[in-house]
Amino acid sequence: MRTTLRVGAVNYLNTRPLIERLTDFAPAVELSLALPSRLADRLAADEIDVGLIPVVEYFRGANYSFIPGIAIASRGPVLSVTLFSRVPWAEIRSVALDEGSRTSAALAQILLRKRYGVRPGVEPLPIGASAEAAPTDAVLLIGDRAMRACLPGHPFAYDLGQEWTDWTGLPMVYAVWAVRGGVALGETEGAFHRAKEYGLARAGVIAQREAAALGLDPGYCRRYLTNIIRYDLGPRELAGMARFRELAAELGLAPEGTDDVRDDRPDLVESR
Repeated sequence: MRTTLRVGAVNYLNTRPLIERLTDFAPAVELSLALPSRLADRLAADEIDVGLIPVVEYFRGANYSFIPGIAIASRGPVLSVTLFSRVPWAEIRSVALDEGSRTSAALAQILLRKRYGVRPGVEPLPIGASAEAAPTDAVLLIGDRAMRACLPGHPFAYDLGQEWTDWTGLPMVYAVWAVRGGVALGETEGAFHRAKEYGLARAGVIAQREAAALGLDPGYCRRYLTNIIRYDLGPRELAGMARFRELAAELGLAPEGTDDVRDDRPDLVESR
């Protein structure tokens, strides 16, 4: 019988408050870091038990559940999911999608096709490839890479969190702690909540610590963690997840169904 809980998280700034001292709160946790898209593959392959995976991969997964009350989300601008474009939305005919994400890739396609009525050709942007040199009209960047990017050859920079909320009136949920079927967290589930509370209380410390390595201003990082990213998964976030799944399913990007994104338990409350 396995005594460790294999947990995978995203190696981005916005994840740090969720994993700060997680292994102290739950010594049985064996934590590894990877890109969100690779975490989804590892969870599907039974290489990890719990993963902070793209929400679209949660929809695609087999028999997954999620830890309630915790997410990476936004209610307006997100700053770390940006579509850089040489032309306005309506003129985009080709787009390169950051290989690191699948939720944001699906979100970009939903906005392009459903909101703006364009159907551009889509290709992957490999990790490490030059976004500025991509031959496409637009380039989607996510995470720390998006926060550092400038791309002077792309005069348009669209924040997809803002675009989603302006269009739907709902929060956008990018990732959840997905639990593989058959894995019982028991009391360990509480450690994820304690780590979140501890991490958010130390957002300034985390920002100061991580900023130099990212090449970003510490104050900017702190505002990002405290004022931009939402870490709760409350009723509005669940409604946003359901709407996102509905639209993704219409485009063949996710299976049908919304029941698994509803949580009516009375202990599900918003703390931020």
